[in-house]
Formats: sequence, C-alpha cells, structure tokens
Amino acid sequence: MKKKFDFSGWATRNNLRCSDGRTIRKDAFKDCNGQTVPLVWNHQHSSADNVLGHALLENRDEGVYAYCTFNETDSGRNAKLLVEHGDVSALSILANQLKQQAGNVLHGAIREVSLVLAGANPGAFIDSIMRHGEESDEEAIIYTGEDIFLYHSDGGKEGDDPEKKKDEEDDDETIADVFDTLTDKQKNVVYTMVGSALEYDGETDDEDGEEEKGGNGSMKHNLFDREEQQSDVLSHSAQEEIISIAKSSQVGTLQAALELYAEDNNLQHADVTTAASRGFAQTGDGNIYNLFPEYKEVRPGAPELITNDQGWISVVLNKVHKSPISRIRTSQVDIRNIDSLRAKGYDKGKKKSLSGNLKLVRRTTDPQTVYVKNALHRDDIVDITDFDYVQYLYKIDRMMLNEELATAIMLGDGRDDGDADKIAPEHIRPIWTDDDLYTLHVDLDIDAAKKELQGTNTGASFGENYILAEALVNTVLYARERYKGTGTPDLYCTPHMLNVMLLARDMNGRRIYSSKAELASSLNVGDIHTAEQFEGKTRTTSDNKKKELIGIIANLADYSLGATKGGEVTHFTQFDIDFNQEKSLLETRCSGALTRVYSAIAIEKPVATTGGSSSQGTV
Repeated sequence: MKKKFDFSGWATRNNLRCSDGRTIRKDAFKDCNGQTVPLVWNHQHSSADNVLGHALLENRDEGVYAYCTFNETDSGRNAKLLVEHGDVSALSILANQLKQQAGNVLHGAIREVSLVLAGANPGAFIDSIMRHGEESDEEAIIYTGEDIFLYHSDGGKEGDDPEKKKDEEDDDETIADVFDTLTDKQKNVVYTMVGSALEYDGETDDEDGEEEKGGNGSMKHNLFDREEQQSDVLSHSAQEEIISIAKSSQVGTLQAALELYAEDNNLQHADVTTAASRGFAQTGDGNIYNLFPEYKEVRPGAPELITNDQGWISVVLNKVHKSPISRIRTSQVDIRNIDSLRAKGYDKGKKKSLSGNLKLVRRTTDPQTVYVKNALHRDDIVDITDFDYVQYLYKIDRMMLNEELATAIMLGDGRDDGDADKIAPEHIRPIWTDDDLYTLHVDLDIDAAKKELQGTNTGASFGENYILAEALVNTVLYARERYKGTGTPDLYCTPHMLNVMLLARDMNGRRIYSSKAELASSLNVGDIHTAEQFEGKTRTTSDNKKKELIGIIANLADYSLGATKGGEVTHFTQFDIDFNQEKSLLETRCSGALTRVYSAIAIEKPVATTGGSSSQGTV
C-alpha cells in the first residue's frame, strides 16, 4: 500500500554524539519500526490543539525516519503552512524506557514526534525530563537538528522518499560542484593529498622560479579554479615588500611587517591582533601568525611563589602556647644555692633562727600591634582574569605576617632600634636574645672537641664535619644539665648545620648518623627543624663580643603568645572611591615571652673581630 504524507525527515540519527556526551547507537529504536505516533507542536501537551497529526516511523541503518501527515484542523493546517514556507524545519522526539551503557543509548521507545524551531536547537542534544536512577528508565526529548523535506504532489509519486530523491539528485552534480561545497580547511587537505599523489617536485609558476608550495611541499591551487593564482599565496614580490617594510625604522620587526601586510591586503588570516590579545595563535593552514606563536604558561593560573623556608614557621606558630591574655606577667622565686634557706639542727635551750629572705623574679610583657597593609587597584582586579587576584594577594599578606611573627618569636625583629616599624623586643620577646635567666647562652667549643678526639693531630684522622658534629653534641648535652623547660625540646638550626652533622664520618669513612632521627636522639631532642632565616645571624653581647647563631633548643610550649578577644589575626577591607582602590589590612595585637626560667638554649659560635681572633676554633 502506498504511503501518503505531507513531509518527512529524520526523527533520530545514529552515532550522533549529543552535547551531553551521550550517543544514540544503531537500532536503538528498532522496535518502533512501522509504528504511528502523534505529531505534536514543540512537545506541548497543555491542549488538544497542539496535536498536529501523526508520524509513521521507519527504522533504517542511519536512524529512524518519519513520514508525517497533518490533520485537517486549524492547528494542523497552520503548521502545514509554516512547514511549506520554511518557517519550521526540524523534528525532535519524545522517548522513554531509555537503556544506556557507558554513555551509549542502546534501546528506547519513541512516544511522539514534534515539530520544533530549528534555530532554537542547533546541533544534537538530549533534554532529560525524568531520571529514576543511573541504570533505570529515563524519559528524554532528543533533538538532532536535521532539516525536514516537503512532499510535493506534483513533483513526485505517493510514497517517494525525499532522502532517496535527494541522493539521486546528488548523482547529477559534477566534481567541481562537490568541491565547492567543502570548507577552506577541507580544501587544504585535498590540496595536500593531490600534491602528494602527483609528487610535486619543483614546478614553478612565475618567472623567478619560485615554488608555490605549502610548508610540506604540497600544492596550493584549486584544480577547478580558472584563476592563475590564489589571492592568499605570497608571491616573490610580496615577500620582498614584507622584508622592505620590516627594514623600515617605523616597523622594525618581521612579525610587525607580516601583520601590516596582511591587514593592508585583506588576507584571510589578517586578524592576528585579535588572536594575540586572546593569548593564542589562530588555527588554519597558511596562517602567518603561526610563525610567531604566543607564549604559553607552563602552569596556568596564579604565578608560583618563590619563598624562603616556610615549614618551620607553621611549627613555631602551632607549638607556642596560645593565651587569651595579652598582658603577660611571670613570677618565679629562685631558691637555688641559698644557704640561709637550709633546714637547721636544734640544740636544747637555744633560740631558733629564721630562714633567709626569698628573691622574687617578676616581669611583665605588654602587647603590640603587628600588621600588613596593602592596596589593590580595581582596574587590576577586573583585568586579571586568569586567577583570583584579591585572594592571591591576601595569601601573600598572611604568609608574610606569619613569617614576621615566627621570626620575632625566635630571633627578633632585626630592624634597628630607631626604626618606626620595629616590633619591640619588650612586647614580643625573642628567645635568642632573651635574658640569661630564661635562655641559656652557650658557646660551641670546637677546640675542646679536637683535643678530646685525638690531641694535636686531629686533622690527620677526622674530618671537619665530624669534629663540628661532636662539638655540637657535647655542647648540647652539657647545656641540657641546666635546662629547666618542660618536656623534650626541639632543635631549630640552619639546613647547612644539619647537613654538616649528617655528613660526619669516622676514620673508616662511615657516616656517624644514618638519619635525622638518629642525630636527634644523640642530641637528646625531640625533633630537628631547619630554617633558612637562621643563616648568618649574629648579635653583639653586653661585653661587646660578637656571636653567630648555630641553633636554638626549646620546647615552645614554654613560650606564651597572648592576644585578647579581638586581638587575634583579623582581616579588614575597605574600598577607596577617591583612588579606586581595594584596601586590605591584616593585623593582630599580641605579646609573647618565655614563661619559664632556663627554658631555652641558644648555641652560638664566637666570631673573630678585627684586630684579634676568637678564643674558639672555627670550622
């Protein structure tokens, strides 16, 4: 029986990747072959007027084809006019019972075919309506973006297939007609293939003998183009003109000359400035800008920070005692070596004597504000789109504040006393330069270590690293006899000092300490932390002697960092409309001090001064 229909078109296409990543596979809707489903307007179900007619489905190797017929209703006749005039030119389907596997649609049931506005649905995609689970049925609207074909009663017979008719018409096209349907990029591929087949090896078109070939020696002529030369191929005279432009003082570079020539001659690849502003070179064969590609970031996003060693900073700030009191006061009574406090024997009939007076040791520490202030221009915030500029600068400010606090706790501010920005040692007391009652200052006695090892001929059997390592171990262990801090302390030193000790060898060339843990055990410390910021630090004592810092031993639980409520690290921001700046203030108000006597050990090495030498040996 012959079929009658008003128009036809593809309801679905096989192996067509949709925008959501799913692909409809062959025979996914084969069970719908021969079925008739409603023809609906834009998948609307609110009124019976939206039913325009019906569609007969035919399953093919390429997909499901639909033969559509309009009803003799007002809405049907109106839709037929829209299709005949080309106002509506695309179909979509509503399907359910979809079965999927790894992004492939393998089975489904078509419930309706709908006329849709092609302009609103470019390309193929699936619009899911309801999903009951990853492996359950799904109801979806599937768009293919394929055009529909009208059936003309005067130009064909009943039951004619417009797709097949179109294929027959295509057979009448010439090779040139087909070639003209290709894009420029596809034509370039054809040029290369033809050139390789003909083994193009040096034929010339101009009197100067210049070869018109691509970068790989392939032809660049349209075989069906009767013009002698393509407009976008640079001739020998054009090359000379570009070089002449490059030599001029106003241009100066070959890249600028190529861009200027391309713009003046309206070449297809003249928009090089736009490509450069977007950070990438244009694509396409023959693009002159590919000769000068833009630089590409190895690690896109925020620039990588180059910083000093930051590991020890977090250790310090995490281990110090956090106090909710910013005004710190410590009180101790030293009863050591006070003979008058000793218990006394009593003789009958004699008067008992009183014990001696106690000596109270007390000190107070007041807080000081420490801050980092910055300002960001709003123009920069808006223009920098590769990363979050505001968050990036805040991260740097917080890093600098943490490093300043940790350095002030361990070493001191380092600025001159008259500097207005100095963090006063009376407010955040540095462990290294603290009073001898709180920090034990001991010298590294290298000469004594040499004598102890092998008399006067030490250098013949032991290396300098071994001598220094043994000297440090001896110094630390002897100093620990006077240490009164809580728990087991840690050692903070430079990376070089740690490496010197780890590289120490005996007379047989064997390393003394196989690991950092073994070295820490020999030093009787809990752990060893390295800090680049300790390198080359010196101080001058009250008796005008210069000492170089080797390391600090302390349990930072004995150091109190106090801040009242509101004095903790706080971030303030404010926009300055006069200068169009986003201002940032990161600050804290705190105090810091050791709260136990003899709770830290500072190991130092005397430094030779001008006009004399130190009494201690050097390495």
